[in-house]
Amino acid sequence: MNHALKINNQDTVAVASIELKPGTDVFGIPTTDTIPVAHKVALSPIAEGETVIKYGNVIGIATSDIAPGEHVHTHNMRTSLDEDLEYTWQPDASPLTPSAPKTFMGFERPDGRVGIRNEIWIINTVGCVNMAAQRLVQMANNSLVDGSLDGFNTFNHPFGCSQLGDDMQHTQQLLAGLINHPNAGAVLVMGLGCENNQMKQQLDIAGGIDPKRVRFFNAQDVDDEIEHGMEELEALAEYAKTFERSEVSADRLIIAGKCGASDAYSGIAANPLVGRAIDTHCASGGTAILTEVPEMFGAEHLLMSRTQSEETFTDFVNLINNFKDYFRKHEQPIYENPAPGNKAGGITTLEEKSLGCVQKGGCAPVCEIKDYGIAVSPAQGGLSLVNAPGNDLVSSTALAAAGAHIVMFTTGRGTPLGVPVPTMKISSNTALAERKKGWIDFNAGRLLSEGISLDNLGDELYDYILAVASGCETQNEKNGYREIGIWKSGVTL
Repeated sequence: MNHALKINNQDTVAVASIELKPGTDVFGIPTTDTIPVAHKVALSPIAEGETVIKYGNVIGIATSDIAPGEHVHTHNMRTSLDEDLEYTWQPDASPLTPSAPKTFMGFERPDGRVGIRNEIWIINTVGCVNMAAQRLVQMANNSLVDGSLDGFNTFNHPFGCSQLGDDMQHTQQLLAGLINHPNAGAVLVMGLGCENNQMKQQLDIAGGIDPKRVRFFNAQDVDDEIEHGMEELEALAEYAKTFERSEVSADRLIIAGKCGASDAYSGIAANPLVGRAIDTHCASGGTAILTEVPEMFGAEHLLMSRTQSEETFTDFVNLINNFKDYFRKHEQPIYENPAPGNKAGGITTLEEKSLGCVQKGGCAPVCEIKDYGIAVSPAQGGLSLVNAPGNDLVSSTALAAAGAHIVMFTTGRGTPLGVPVPTMKISSNTALAERKKGWIDFNAGRLLSEGISLDNLGDELYDYILAVASGCETQNEKNGYREIGIWKSGVTL
């Protein structure tokens, strides 16, 4: 019996499925070290300076001679990535077979979009009104919620003032994406009045404001912001309560993939499972989103080969190179990743992390590249890539602002994080799912612990996605864990 996983026939390492003691047989090779669970063991001699292969791709370079059976990690391997790469468009045909979409129960909106929640959101133009908005939400949830309304929410942030240029634009674009999100049946935009992010400018960036759905005011312009805010929320509640769930084609659903607090099994179990669900969705005409641009470094070629036009390929190259320039601008190393928790979980280099990360995209065609805070094209179909960093809260928020109805968040070590849209936690291993039942929604570890096929568990995950879209609450919703993170990129006045 093998106690390790070999992902690809070309791999020179395997991943331990249990802690391996010295002398444990792994594919006919006795281990020479203690190999922690999810860490790598060498399957063949790897000379100093030679590449290490996992996922059938290079994940790093040996910094010393490595013998078969030896532990392979940060002590004897480094990244193989260089700062600048040349890319050539070499498109591959999509392997997806078109299929008919399923259905779910959603909320049809007047603008033709669909929501999966009927909530009322308070979006703050500036952090100065955070606590007033929070007080309004508490009062409204106590007095205005009934069976036709899913509740009131606000999302605190510290920005909207003392920002300039692109930094302010990031904040405004992100907030505009939330103002326009169809999971909010109605929105109250609340400002202070003297902030850099002036109300008119924020609403202009959001564009096309429906006065029945969106109301707004500055706290400095009214006698009592709580009294006035409740009057506005009462009117918005009456409007939002006119919506009812009806049967909707699933190709109108936008889903997103994200990974965080990862371990080595994230790229083996949870991320490929999300990739299978995304393939199912895109094959039926649906749209999916990925981000975490610096966690594409070292694996970007796998996505670039699936770009559907040379223009999209060029946009993707610019996305990658501009993000590298962002690191250079701040005089920071481009490949300062993975995080300490990732390394403890068995991930050694950025390319290893990235190769596991992009598994979430399955085989779906890459159809468009979008800037931070800009909504994807809902009728586009296929995979959209959005500009945002890898930080869990910032990137998950960016996915929501880009229009994702649901974020499928894979994790190997666990996190309670949630953003404005349902944030579905998918564990890479069964031990985490059993220990953190209050965090985890779906256990991808069953692929390994129970031997369920990727196809069967992928179908089960997709059915669960449709159940969540139809109103089933995720753990972050049950716990009330909902927040936002905005990408801060400039000076503060």
